[in-house]
Amino acid sequence: MTSLQEATTVTKSMGAAEFKAKCLAILDEVQATGQSITITKRGKPVATVSAVAEQTTSVPLFGMMKGTLKILGDIESPIDPDWEAKWEAKWDERLRDDGLSR
Repeated sequence: MTSLQEATTVTKSMGAAEFKAKCLAILDEVQATGQSITITKRGKPVATVSAVAEQTTSVPLFGMMKGTLKILGDIESPIDPDWEAKWEAKWDERLRDDGLSR
C-alpha cells in the first residue's frame, strides 16, 4: 500500500465499552481485513488497533555458513614445529640483555 492509499483509508472507530465487549472478534476482524480500528473514550481517540505485518522466516545466524568453507591442510599442528624453542631462546636473550635471569 502506498502512502497516498494509507492516507485515504478510512479507519473505523468505536467506544471503549464496545471494544471491551467484542475484543476477540474485533481482533480477528482486524487481522482478516487489515483495516485499523480507533478506540475512543468519551469521544476522544485513545488507541489504535492495527494488524501486524506478516513476518518472513529469517535464516538462523548460527550455522548459516555451514558447508561454505573448505579446510586445506592441517590446521591443528603448529606452522613451525620449533616455534616454542625459538620463542624460549628469544625470551632468554631479552632477559640477558636486561640483566635478568629466569
